[in-house]
Amino acid sequence: MVESRPAEREWASIPISAIEHYAYCPRQAALIHLERTFTDNVDTQRGHFAHEVVDAGGAGTSRNGVRTWTALEVADDELGLHGICDVVEFPGGEPVPVEHKSGTYRPGSAADLQVAAQVLCLRRMFDSPVPYGVVFAGRRRRRHEVRVDSALEERLHRVLDALRATFRAGDLPEPVNDSRCDRCSLKEDCMPDVRVGGGALFTPRPLGDWDD
Repeated sequence: MVESRPAEREWASIPISAIEHYAYCPRQAALIHLERTFTDNVDTQRGHFAHEVVDAGGAGTSRNGVRTWTALEVADDELGLHGICDVVEFPGGEPVPVEHKSGTYRPGSAADLQVAAQVLCLRRMFDSPVPYGVVFAGRRRRRHEVRVDSALEERLHRVLDALRATFRAGDLPEPVNDSRCDRCSLKEDCMPDVRVGGGALFTPRPLGDWDD
């Protein structure tokens, strides 16, 4: 049996990791999840090191005595989401996802959407309100609470709709070639420099003068 290419699937369920990729750059998300292209750089390696502990999986207890579970698989079939929470804490018995990031955190960033997706999955799985999630920013070792209200939920739904449409179409979005590319590990794979000397990449330049 021949497995269908990612672009040919129905994409009934979207990986939670794709949400942050898409919010950062739609082309990046397509390269990773459609073309299966991924290249490490300093930032992604730092992220791998930061996740070594939480990727182990299983039950535990935090330093504050809170029950935890690392690398918890979550899903919401109705919404069409699946993924893995780095850590889920259970203060008072209620689940709270904690997303670990190796760098800094900016309110309103793509990390908020990732946390929101985890929160919605946990609400479904545990039949619990789960009003917020947490981003743990490793660079300054600070926790940032992300309240998942109706506005953030609506933003997440818009991104999910756009993601599913992009994946079902199976085409790579156009390269953006802006400041985002400088931090992207896929810069060389993406070839964002589509204009050379004011002309298109594959448009021949005029012949110059040649010395005898």
